[in-house]
Amino acid sequence: MKLRFKLASVGPCPLYNWQTLRGATLRGTPGAFCMLLKVFNDRVALGHAAAAQAAAAIRRAVAERGHARIIAATAASQLEFLHDLTRVQGIDWSKVEAFHLDEYIGLPVSHPGSFRKMLLEQLVQKTGIASYHLLDGDAADPLEVVRGVGQRLASLPVDIAFLGIGENGHIAFNDPPADFKTEEPYIIVNLDEACRQQQVGEAWFADISQVPKRAISMSARQILKAKEILAVVPGPRKAQAVKACFEGAVSPTAPASILRTHPNATVYLDKNSASLLGPTLQNALDQNSLTDESQVTVGP
Repeated sequence: MKLRFKLASVGPCPLYNWQTLRGATLRGTPGAFCMLLKVFNDRVALGHAAAAQAAAAIRRAVAERGHARIIAATAASQLEFLHDLTRVQGIDWSKVEAFHLDEYIGLPVSHPGSFRKMLLEQLVQKTGIASYHLLDGDAADPLEVVRGVGQRLASLPVDIAFLGIGENGHIAFNDPPADFKTEEPYIIVNLDEACRQQQVGEAWFADISQVPKRAISMSARQILKAKEILAVVPGPRKAQAVKACFEGAVSPTAPASILRTHPNATVYLDKNSASLLGPTLQNALDQNSLTDESQVTVGP
């Protein structure tokens, strides 16, 4: 079934046609810093729609330049999205270069909670991507990993970044208060308790004492350098972070709020993760909902 959409605008955002917002036409438009917020009935429909947008961006990059560069997030929230993306037809994965978003320091790749392990199992091995750059969290010198992968990442533009949003509002491992100023591609960060507790809640670790306290993370400003950003954020555990990041001020205390400053960012929610949004956004979504999706633009 082909979906139809209507679009409302909340905050200092001009009202755009949704086809323009989804494509390259919006990029470069003066003053067009409006994040597109999409809400679906469930995480399965969310994952399917997000995969379609991601596949289109990859195909477009390959068609225009002969290759695509992507940033991939891996976590429980990304399972449906990555499953659908790896099953999409018509993507030449041999022309795709993938970068790792974040990884724990001191955790071996064999550990169930390793993001390297998830990236390999959920994306690389299913698609046959040959050009990928893992963050070796248990390397003897994490700073060397930061420098090496960071140089490669910064050498050319990234076509699309896939993200999640943490229960504390983080993007990658940029926990609050996030560093919104550093231009370094990757940084070493200390993980806050809320972030570490989330990993226990998702059953990657038995208790918080087992969760590493430090990690390698792509910086917030490096994420914003991607031409397109697609954030997949399902589930009730993310509802408070969604509310804080998309209804409050753009602030390091709500790290994902910085997505509202990007000219081509789309955030995919389900009914659960959108459940705490206030009346202004909820009314706009309710008034602009057809079939199983509603959407609205949110400004800085």
